[in-house]
Amino acid sequence: MQALPEIDVVAAVIWRGRKFLAVKRPPGKPQAGFWEFPGGKVEPGESLEQALARELGEELDIQPTTWAFWLEKRHAYEHIRVRLFFFHVYQFAGRTLAREGHELRWLEPQAADVPFLEADTDIVRLLAQGQED
Repeated sequence: MQALPEIDVVAAVIWRGRKFLAVKRPPGKPQAGFWEFPGGKVEPGESLEQALARELGEELDIQPTTWAFWLEKRHAYEHIRVRLFFFHVYQFAGRTLAREGHELRWLEPQAADVPFLEADTDIVRLLAQGQED
C-alpha cells in the first residue's frame, strides 16, 4: 500500500472584533460546499509567514499586518494528508474580497453553524470554547 502524499498548508483565523472569517469552497473544487479557514499550500522554499501573506493576498486581496502562530494539526483525508499551520490574524490591510469565487462569512465562534471541513471542525470547537491561545 502506497503512503498518502502529505502537504503543508497555512490557515488563517482572521478576526474582526469577536467574529472570524470563514470561506466556502466553490463548485469545482474538492469538497465544494464545505467551509474552511482561508489559506493554502506552502510552496517550496517559502516560510509559513510568506505562504500566509501570499495566500491571503491571492484569495482575499488582504495582507496580514498583525498575526501570531497558534497551532499545528495533522489530518488525513482519503487521498491526501495535510499538516496545517493555524495563525491568528488580528489586523490586516485591505478589504476582504472573494477573489476565487467563494462565499465569505464572518462568524461568531459559538454560533458557527455551517459545515466545516473535517480538518477544521476541532479548530472551530476550540474557538467556541474560547481556547484561542
